[in-house]
Amino acid sequence: MSINKPRDVQVLPIGTDTTVMRSRSWSRLRFEIEYALAKGTTANSYLIQGDKIALIDPPGETFTQIYLEALQQRLDVSTIDYVILGHVNPNRAATIKALLELAPQITFVCSNPGSKNLRGTLENQDLPILVMRGEETLNLGKGHDLQFIPTPNPRYADQLCTYDPQTEILYSDKLFGAHICGDQVFDEGWESINEDRRYYFDCLMAPHARQVETALDKLADLPTRMYATGHGPIVRYGLIELTKAYRQWIQQQASADLTVALIYASAYGNTATLAQAIARGITKAGVAVESINCEFTEPEDIQKAVEKSAGFIIGSPTLGGHAPTPVQTALGIVLSTATNNKLAGVFGSFGWSGEAVDLIENKLKDAGYRFGFDAIRVKFKPNDVTLQLCEEAGTDFAQALKKAKKVRVPSQPATNVEQAVGRIVGSLCVVTAKEGDISSAMLASWVSQASFNPPGLTIAVAKDRALETLMHSGNKFVLNILPEGKHIGLMKHFLKPFGPGQDRFGDIPAEDSESGSPILTDALAYLECAVQGRLESGDHWLVYATVDNGKVLDKDGVTAVHQRKTGSHY
Repeated sequence: MSINKPRDVQVLPIGTDTTVMRSRSWSRLRFEIEYALAKGTTANSYLIQGDKIALIDPPGETFTQIYLEALQQRLDVSTIDYVILGHVNPNRAATIKALLELAPQITFVCSNPGSKNLRGTLENQDLPILVMRGEETLNLGKGHDLQFIPTPNPRYADQLCTYDPQTEILYSDKLFGAHICGDQVFDEGWESINEDRRYYFDCLMAPHARQVETALDKLADLPTRMYATGHGPIVRYGLIELTKAYRQWIQQQASADLTVALIYASAYGNTATLAQAIARGITKAGVAVESINCEFTEPEDIQKAVEKSAGFIIGSPTLGGHAPTPVQTALGIVLSTATNNKLAGVFGSFGWSGEAVDLIENKLKDAGYRFGFDAIRVKFKPNDVTLQLCEEAGTDFAQALKKAKKVRVPSQPATNVEQAVGRIVGSLCVVTAKEGDISSAMLASWVSQASFNPPGLTIAVAKDRALETLMHSGNKFVLNILPEGKHIGLMKHFLKPFGPGQDRFGDIPAEDSESGSPILTDALAYLECAVQGRLESGDHWLVYATVDNGKVLDKDGVTAVHQRKTGSHY
C-alpha cells in the first residue's frame, strides 16, 4: 500500500562504470490501471561512464527537479554525450528540455518511431538524433560497445532495448518491470513480488502478447545477467524464472479460444489509458486481446486481426470535431471486413466535445452491429472510477463472447467426477471491498478457514470477477457470512448482473468497517480481513487473508450453505 514519504532519487553502482538512479514515488504515480495496486513505483535511469558518457531513460516531469539535482551532484552534465531513450513519452519532455538547456551538446539515441515522437514532443526538427534500427552499435569506450534491439508493440511503437556486452546488462525499458517502490535495488527474495510482476504483465504486456513474444525471441541469445528495468527492482536473482514466467503468461494468451481486436489511436495518451483498462478486463476473463494502435499498423494487419476476432472495439480521441484519419481508415476496414454478427464496442476521450465516439457508434449501429457495452465517453483524463468502469466493460464484453460460444455448444450431462466435486459444501458469504473511490462485492461460497494463528481464511475468486481488482496483497475486505433462512434476499441481490461501474450496494443496509469496506447489517457475522497473498489456481485466484476483527451479529442464527449438483459451475 502507499507510504507517505517524499519523492527522492536513490543512486547505486550496479556494474563496471554503470550507475542506476531510481526516482522513487512512494504513493500512486498516475491514474492508469497499471498503477492500481498503489504500491508506488520507481522511474529507473542509468548512467554509463566510459570514454564517452551515456544517460539512459531520464524520468518524466514528476521527477525532473530532484533527478537533475541528483545527476549534477555526480557529474558535470555538460560532459554527457548521449541520452538513450527506450521510448518517448510526452511526460518526459520537461526533463529532456531541462537537460538540453544544461547540455546542448547531447545527441539522442532512439528507434526510428522514437525519433519522430521526440521531434514532435519537443517541436524541434534540428535535434541531433542517432536512429537505431537494430544493426548499429554505439561504442562508449572501455568495452561498452552498446547494441540496440527494437522491440515495438502497439502501446509503445518506439520501444528500444539496449544491451551492454561489457556488463551483460540488458536495459529492458518496459519489459520485466513492476510498479513497486522500496529500498531494494535488486530483486532479492523475488518470489515476494511475483504478484506485482504478474499484475504489471497483465496490464501492459498481455494485450500485445504476440509482440512481446517476438521481443523475447530477439533478446533470447544475448548473454544477460541483469535486466535493468524501467520500473521497480532490477532483475538479477530471479532472471531465469521471470523470463520463463513471461513465456508461460504469453502462452496463456495464445491458447485462448476467443480474441478481441482492440483498435485505437490516442492523441494525448488518454484514449490509450482507456484501452489498457478495457484490455485488462477482457484478458482477466480468459479472452485474448489483439491490441492495435492504428497510427502504426498497416491496413492489411488490421484486416487480419478483425477477420480472426470474435469481436472488436474501437477507441478514438476527438480532434477538431472528428476522429483522426487513422481511426477513420480503421473504421472503414472494420465495416468492410467484420460480419455484423461480431460483437462491437466503442470508447474515447475528448477535451471539449466527443463527436468521434458518436460518429463511430452511429456507423456501427447503421451497419447492424450489436454492442457489448454502452459507449464510453471520458472527458479529459480518466480517474479511478473511470478505469473501473472500463475494466468491467471489458469483462462484460468478454463474458458475452464466451456465453455466445457456449450457447452454440450443446451442454453435456455432468460427469461422475463433476457430480462428486459438486458435493463439496461451502458457506454462503458476501465479500465487500472498498479502495478509494471504487468499491465492489460478490457472492462467495468457496470460503474456508486456513490457519489458527494468526486466524486466517482462503477465498477462491474467479479471475473475471469485478471484485478481483480489490483482492491483491495489502488490500482490506469484509467477509459477510449469511444466515440460513434469511439469506435469499441478499443472495439474489448480489447474484444479479451489475452494469460496468454500477453501485453494488444501493439500498442494502450496511455500515462502514474501519477500512471502509461495507459491513452488511443483515449478515449472521462478519470478519474484517487483510489479504496476505494469492495463488493462481486455474480460472480462479486463491486468496489467503488474515482476520483483523469480527463479530457475530445474530447469536441464534446458523450459517447458510450452498448445495450443488455439479462441480463444473457454481
